Amino acid sequence: FFFLYGFDSEEDLVGSLASISTNERIKAIQKMPETMRKKREIRNKVLKEITKKSRHRGPPCTQCLQGAAVFRRFGNTLSEYFHQLLWHKTLKIIGAEFGTSVLSYFVFLKWMLNLNIFSFLINFSFITIPQFLAAEPSNLSFTGLELFTGAGYFQQTVLYYGFYTNATISKVENGPSYNMQLAYIFTVGIYFVICFLILLFSMAKFFSRNFRHVNPQTFSVNASKLFCTWDFNITNEKAVKLQQKNLHTQIKEDLTEVNKEVLNFSVMERVVRIAIHLLAWVASVGTAVAACTGVYYLSINNLELFMKGYRNDLESQTAMLVLPVVVSLLNTLIPFFFSWLGHLEKFQTPGQHIYVTITRNIILKISIVGILCYYWLSIVATSELQCWETLVGQDIYRLVLVDFIFCLLGSFFGEFLRRIIGTTVCMSLGLPEFDIGRNVLDLIYAQTLTWIGILFSPLLPGIQMIAFFIVFFVKKVSLMRNCQPPCKVWRTAQMMTSFIFLLFCPSFLGVLSVIGVTVWRLKPSQECGPFRGLSSMYAAVAEWIQILESYTASKWVVWIYHNLISSELFFFIISGFVLTVTYIYWEIIQGRKTMAELLRKQINS
Repeated sequence: FFFLYGFDSEEDLVGSLASISTNERIKAIQKMPETMRKKREIRNKVLKEITKKSRHRGPPCTQCLQGAAVFRRFGNTLSEYFHQLLWHKTLKIIGAEFGTSVLSYFVFLKWMLNLNIFSFLINFSFITIPQFLAAEPSNLSFTGLELFTGAGYFQQTVLYYGFYTNATISKVENGPSYNMQLAYIFTVGIYFVICFLILLFSMAKFFSRNFRHVNPQTFSVNASKLFCTWDFNITNEKAVKLQQKNLHTQIKEDLTEVNKEVLNFSVMERVVRIAIHLLAWVASVGTAVAACTGVYYLSINNLELFMKGYRNDLESQTAMLVLPVVVSLLNTLIPFFFSWLGHLEKFQTPGQHIYVTITRNIILKISIVGILCYYWLSIVATSELQCWETLVGQDIYRLVLVDFIFCLLGSFFGEFLRRIIGTTVCMSLGLPEFDIGRNVLDLIYAQTLTWIGILFSPLLPGIQMIAFFIVFFVKKVSLMRNCQPPCKVWRTAQMMTSFIFLLFCPSFLGVLSVIGVTVWRLKPSQECGPFRGLSSMYAAVAEWIQILESYTASKWVVWIYHNLISSELFFFIISGFVLTVTYIYWEIIQGRKTMAELLRKQINS
């Protein structure tokens, strides 16, 4: 082995690697045709050699740098092992056992968990931490019921909008100050801009991946997977079996995509199928309308009961949970009805079934969210409540928490009990399949509530982050123990793109509309929150710009505000530019597809 690299012994190889730069050493070790265990042994020997040389010859500052490098490598290794422990192995097992269709749900859930971690860090750093410096301890006692209702003790904490001050925070006399009004509105505004860019970038990235794998016939996919994709560095028996299952599943999906069965129906059969589809759509839309009507009247009744007051605390706590429980119950039970309708329609491919089910669920959930937003912005905001923003934040907190509980119950009743029934009572049912459409829409619904609630409860992304983390492992255990792989294996090249597109439109764009109305149109409460006493939340920015106009050094900020931010022409130009670039890229993609098709025909001929 060592003669292949021009060295007489292993010591010579280690000494040569120790004398080169870190990047070159990493690349050299990676290119060695050896097992991972052997590569790790060589790397450890090289690091020991470097440490030995630094002790004998290096000055004290060099030793400090070497120690920092070792500490950095330890941190990177620990982070890598943490990632491997939590995600990598789990996702590989799911992909090998259940295919890419089920794997796409867990990849999407992991992506949304990372998004909420980012959201929590931004809000906690720029909104919550400064408020801690100026806050006074709450005098209310903690009873435990607040964990479910979000009221009581939590009402006088940084969890809700009403607790934040409208003053300028300054802990040192004549020192730097922190304007809470500007920090609150700019943090939320910049966060949504960053989310907009993240969603666009993610859609573009996944669409690019889909384009490279758009046609499995264009490349010798199956042949390359059989002869060219095996990783010979894998020596562990469990890893070998897992890799075999993964390749087996991928080849089955590719073959299913290539050998699509085209069914020819008679005229009568087509008429019957169309009639069944129409009846299913009428039933699903009618169910969604009935659910939205019930939620609207329940929310109105809920506000009247809240304003009248209650005889005791237990009655008050119970009444607060009626609306979120009913909403979560509808969002849990009706999707099962939609799945049953999909089975009656007998779609030709599993992809059609999933996409139709997702469309019906998105209509239901977005309609319910729209009714709730109308209730919050048109009824609660105009009521005589002292702090309507905190009430909205509490409502959203309860909806998020109860939805999380129902998500866990859905795994129990929808998958665990279904497995018990299918294996003991009614053997013909068998094991259930993982419902991708229903579970994906649960995630999008939860994230929509979190986005809406950020303005009224800045720490809501932290709560959702914990919920998604628990859901990931609960769903993983439920999938492994209760579900069977899809009966019809199929490749889901565009699944992640579709998920993020649904998260972007209508979810994210709808949230932007709600936030825009709240910031520009609604009058804040007079007695609570950072914007108390103002005509609107956005008035804080206008007042700040008026102050800056008196300072010569800040003229550029005033110019940007008047000529860019508050100018409709600027946003019209930006929109036109984005549409033009999108059209150009779309034409480039179509041209590449045509070229790939022509090259494939030339190869075949």
